[in-house]
Amino acid sequence: MKKSLPLIIGLLFLLAVEILKVYFIMPFPGSQRSDTIDIAYFLDKYIWVLRILGIIIVISPLLYYLRKGRWWQKSLLIIVLLVYGVVVYEFNFKFLADKMFYQPKEKLFTNNIADSIKNKLVIGVAINGEAKAYPIEIIGYHHQVKDTVGNTPIIVTYCTVCRTGRVYSPFVNGKYELFRLVGMDHFNAMFEDATTKSWWRQESGEAITGKLKGTVLPEIPSRQMKLADWLQLYPNSLVLLPDTNFKKRYAGLKGYDIDTSQGSLETRDSASWKFKSWVIGVKINNETKAYDWNTLVTHKIIEDSFAATPLIITLQPNGQTFYGLNRNVNGKTLHFTYDATGAVLHDAETNSTWQLNGVCTDGAMKGSNLQPVQSYQEFWHSWQTFHPGTKTNK
Repeated sequence: MKKSLPLIIGLLFLLAVEILKVYFIMPFPGSQRSDTIDIAYFLDKYIWVLRILGIIIVISPLLYYLRKGRWWQKSLLIIVLLVYGVVVYEFNFKFLADKMFYQPKEKLFTNNIADSIKNKLVIGVAINGEAKAYPIEIIGYHHQVKDTVGNTPIIVTYCTVCRTGRVYSPFVNGKYELFRLVGMDHFNAMFEDATTKSWWRQESGEAITGKLKGTVLPEIPSRQMKLADWLQLYPNSLVLLPDTNFKKRYAGLKGYDIDTSQGSLETRDSASWKFKSWVIGVKINNETKAYDWNTLVTHKIIEDSFAATPLIITLQPNGQTFYGLNRNVNGKTLHFTYDATGAVLHDAETNSTWQLNGVCTDGAMKGSNLQPVQSYQEFWHSWQTFHPGTKTNK
């Protein structure tokens, strides 16, 4: 008994640290509901110290039973050691995020765009006269794609489990940084920087644990929409092509754009304000508000004033492309109605005609443009978790 107790405690300890260091940062049952990120970070950073401690506990009684134990004790120990070996392999070489999702090996772009891909959802970025579009079904697998637009380095990121697309500058304290996918926190993808090994949340670009905790990556404006609508705004845009090395991996996200994906973590709640309902999230001057996607689908526009900003959110007839726009033009706040006949807007002040993307095509204000307001489509659970106290349009 004197030797069996430390052996049992030591083996359970070794098994626990291997499992928990991955359990807390991957979508296992119950793992993403609690604030355990600091525990996960401790386990990850000190895993070898913990392994050595466990080995110290078990080594003496282990050798004793292997030498002098009965046949069934030796057999049981061998089985337990084999189980431990399997656990180490599975949780270090199979279940880790960067062992499941890889970076592109080839980044190829084209402006010769086939009609078959114009219905795809993209994250679009325009900088210094250059525009690029990144299909969500591609970056959704990779989680991040490093690139340059208008001579500006960027990281295009996407988390399918939160339905969040963000674009960031990869510079941290003036230094170009490399990031790897390390896991998730409250269902949101996390990245680890190569220099300090801090962990960064994809949805907000904030380092949530580690040496740089509290640091936030500068966000670069981006827009989510169907490629055909992006090309109306930027007809010379380049479009990221699928990396043929990951053809089978991309197949797992087929239908994600239109919510026909079979993944249980990505499937939408069709009712409003449920865990995985879709919302449009807006952040202005550190104030946040969420708008119900179903309301937008019904009315095609949502007009509001939020954080001292006159806002309108519009939806194309395709039911996928939305625009967050500022209703103030040259110091004048406009009020709009939706014309279902032509799928256009008319402002009450001049009765000019506006496209849903904010371009005025006819009337006294022809040639004017409503300026974009950074807005995102994501799951309600994500927005309310990472923006506590957010307002809503309930």
